Amino acid sequence: MDDKINSRRLYLAALIFMLSCSELSAQWNSAIVSLEPNGALAYVRDTAGNVIPDFSYAGYMGGGVSTPNLLIEFSISPIPGDNTAHIQAAIDQAAQLPLDAQGFRGAIQLAPGRYEIHGTLNFNQSGVVLRGAGDGEDTLLNTVLVGIGNTPNQRDLLVMGGGSGTAWAGKVSGTQTDIITEKVLVGETTFKVQNITPYAIGDNIVIYHPCTQAWIDAVDGGGTATGANWTPGSQPLVFNRRITDIQDSLITVDVPIYNHLDRSLSQSYIYKYDRAGLKTQMGLENLRIDIKTAGGTDEAHAWNAVNMKQIEDAWVKNCTFLHFGLSGVITETASRITIENCQALDPVATVTGGNMYNFNVSKASSQILFSACHASNGRHHYVSNGTSWVSGCVFLRCTSEAAYASSEGHRRWSMGLLYDNHTEIAVRSTGLRLLALYNRGDYGTSHGWAAVHSVAWYCDVKVGQLVVEKPPTAQNYAIGCRGTILGTGPFSKPSGYREGSNVPGLEPESLYEAQLNARLNGLSPIIFNTGLGKKIDFPMIDIFPNPAQDVLHIEWRSANPALTNTELQLFDMNGRLLEQQVFSKKITLDISLLNKGIYLIQLKQGGSQISRRLIKD
Repeated sequence: MDDKINSRRLYLAALIFMLSCSELSAQWNSAIVSLEPNGALAYVRDTAGNVIPDFSYAGYMGGGVSTPNLLIEFSISPIPGDNTAHIQAAIDQAAQLPLDAQGFRGAIQLAPGRYEIHGTLNFNQSGVVLRGAGDGEDTLLNTVLVGIGNTPNQRDLLVMGGGSGTAWAGKVSGTQTDIITEKVLVGETTFKVQNITPYAIGDNIVIYHPCTQAWIDAVDGGGTATGANWTPGSQPLVFNRRITDIQDSLITVDVPIYNHLDRSLSQSYIYKYDRAGLKTQMGLENLRIDIKTAGGTDEAHAWNAVNMKQIEDAWVKNCTFLHFGLSGVITETASRITIENCQALDPVATVTGGNMYNFNVSKASSQILFSACHASNGRHHYVSNGTSWVSGCVFLRCTSEAAYASSEGHRRWSMGLLYDNHTEIAVRSTGLRLLALYNRGDYGTSHGWAAVHSVAWYCDVKVGQLVVEKPPTAQNYAIGCRGTILGTGPFSKPSGYREGSNVPGLEPESLYEAQLNARLNGLSPIIFNTGLGKKIDFPMIDIFPNPAQDVLHIEWRSANPALTNTELQLFDMNGRLLEQQVFSKKITLDISLLNKGIYLIQLKQGGSQISRRLIKD
């Protein structure tokens, strides 16, 4: 018997050692989206039809297209005093250049120096790039635009695009027709329409799901206590798309739908978008915008560094924005945009609602890609504040420093957000909510369900919290994320899908990059319905916090509802059994008396057994 006990202890000690040493290199796939050997992705729909959608269409030209390097057509240097009219004249001059076959005119080079901007620059010419010499602080080497004064009050410093927030409302007369498919599921691209006659392949259409009382009821009044502001007509689901195929009455569009379109709740329809006033093929590169303020809580200064409004197929890259009140970059009536390698730093305003959203997708933003960006000292660093007009936006490998609040879907049914390898690099305090796909209840203007069909993939909130909750008729996901990963937020709604929390080695490491690679290589996704074609029997386990000090929370949610009881065993490094309990779904352990060190948790349910390392601080 002693030999068996010693053998067991040696085995457990070896297992702890292997977990502590090799866990970092172990690879694993999610149960609901996995990488096939050929690079294709396999997805699982749940019984309600929810599935992780394809986000790879975010970015310039619909993703996977490099931003072009336009030739410089002419250069300007700074002049003393206000440079607003000086730069505006260069932009207007560029409008006289002919468009080439790709829709470009050329680049304006802003020489190194300090350019005071007392007004607003209207960068409103398609096919033009405004390029500086660099985004550093030294004006001998870099191009620095300095926002001076507050006329008009809280103005945009630079507006890029047509400048009107039309929310894709421009409708070509006689083109509206109903979608007659009974339910178009999230992630799908094909549906039937009542009248195909007005349409041709290549048409730019808007898909419109009216906000009806039936739909509001289905989403629990928006998830607010009073239902205020969630009224018929207030929150339509709106998607900007292109037709790629027509077969009889079937239309296929270029980008998936990021929410179910349920005909029993609302009669969706499409119309041809007139694209009036829309500007395209524009770039802002290699410059710095620094807004002058009195510091502290001063709000009498330029409010947004760059407002991308009424624009499509455009980019901002290698730029730094400082001391704005609202946003370094904000998008509105904007599609297929890349913001790459940019910094939005140190906003100046009162730390309160409506202020300090460093990178901000606002109303009618679709397919916006933020890649390798950095934000500091704001409230909501990477945020969707555009309600149900927002979908398919991606925050890829971005970093956040000293946020006051969470990056998040902020209000009223933002759809299809992906936070991919989002990393907090400095946290103001332990336990601060820093990333959230959840219900915001009666915060603000009855924000309610703020994000749906949205994903946090391999994100790291360090000693902060990540919250993921399940909206009615939809789902949210946190897969492979590190930190304290919670299934309920301040308004105690149902838990979203959590898997592999604090387990390193998720494959693919980046969901967006894997989806993009699969699409560009012509690899069609594999879709499994629950119970059809693929057995789903993967337990979802959360052990948090880990490292832990006094209290440890453990939750095991099985895909098999018949399995309810889970056996827990806790061992030390010598294989000694310290704790043994049977629990259902979740348990809280008091570990305050344990010495600091490494321990092993073993969980058994049915025929499944899982081991996890615990670090006691």
